[in-house]
Amino acid sequence: MSDATPPTRDARVSEANWLEAPYNRWSMWHVREISPTQVVSRGEGPARALPERAEPLDLDGVAVTRADGSDKMVRGVLDDTFTDAFAVLQGGELATEWYAPGGGPDTVHAVLSVTKSLVGCVAGILLDRGVLAESEPADRYVPELASSGYAGASVRHLLDMRSGVRFLEDYTDPEGGIRRMEEWLLGERGLYGYLPTLGAERPHGGHFLYRSSETDVLGWVCERASGSLMAELIAELVWAPMGAASDAEMMSDRTGTAIHDGGLSATARDLLRFGQLLLDGGSVPVPDAGSHEVLPPRWLRQAWAVDADVRSAFMESPAELTFPGGWYRNQFWFRVGEYGAVLLCMGIHGQLVYVSRRTDTVCVKLSGWPDAQNPAYLQDTLRACDAVSGALTHQDSTGETHRLPGVVAGLSRGRTARRPGPSFL
Repeated sequence: MSDATPPTRDARVSEANWLEAPYNRWSMWHVREISPTQVVSRGEGPARALPERAEPLDLDGVAVTRADGSDKMVRGVLDDTFTDAFAVLQGGELATEWYAPGGGPDTVHAVLSVTKSLVGCVAGILLDRGVLAESEPADRYVPELASSGYAGASVRHLLDMRSGVRFLEDYTDPEGGIRRMEEWLLGERGLYGYLPTLGAERPHGGHFLYRSSETDVLGWVCERASGSLMAELIAELVWAPMGAASDAEMMSDRTGTAIHDGGLSATARDLLRFGQLLLDGGSVPVPDAGSHEVLPPRWLRQAWAVDADVRSAFMESPAELTFPGGWYRNQFWFRVGEYGAVLLCMGIHGQLVYVSRRTDTVCVKLSGWPDAQNPAYLQDTLRACDAVSGALTHQDSTGETHRLPGVVAGLSRGRTARRPGPSFL
């Protein structure tokens, strides 16, 4: 929407700069052409149907109040935020779908840190099957971590990003942890060479701090415990059982290790199916046979049911400034929005899966933001999804002041003055 001209490949695009503007308008749709990838198979089963809504949503007819106070139609917000794809399910029906030139419903797009939520789901299934244990330390499964900052960090610490490891997720700092890790990914030792070099800066189990290394260690633990590669785990445990229509792809480093924190590419429609799976409590319908459980219901209930400990951990982090009243659990974000709490799977440069239980709505937005993070783009995108949810269901906004269940008084909406922290998406 931001550019009506189909993007074309630039000879200068490489593994080192594929996320930089303007190259990312092309490379987001063509990851396999610039990086090693592994197939995440959809299997041989039928795809979950996405029936079309009888009355499609007109994005030019839904108004949204942006973060700066101005009003605009949803389509205008999508225009302004470098949208590559936007699709919505409401009540299980496809309400609207739009693709920028160069993309389409059958074309995979990089989803970056949305990958974390898929890895979290894999861990949840392995926990439910007894392959992993929440309280066990990561170095029990991966002895290479025994002398690193991850020694003693439990699977639960990794799931909720509450280890005490020193790793700065700041995309503007060339010396920060995320940039150092990117350098290792392009080297001979790769991701699993890098993770054991990380040290500790505080005890495990403290406040939440968003760090991609947490998911990378979690993925390593899942692979070691199961004896399977992450691309295989996602395919066998989530992608095929949920009824994906297309194979996905997983980026890997030069040693063949999957980039657990952000390597997935998938179609917008299959991300809608994933969002609907989360909305439906982890089950998918089976014609004439009820439903089939894919994700453990308890796993999802645990994520949604915030308690005082989880809220306090989030409230003490820089993320509270962006999502006041929110929380992070099981590799999912939770935001208190205009229509109650919503589950979010998010990635840099504008990747989003938005799941609203109150409005029975799933929104997927894939983007090519020029910068890794843009707070205004993020807030406008979420407000647009809220507006779409309300328009489709004709519900009135609840506002953003309701108390979260299980949270002691004073924690649900408290804001305290603190300096802006590092990047966290």
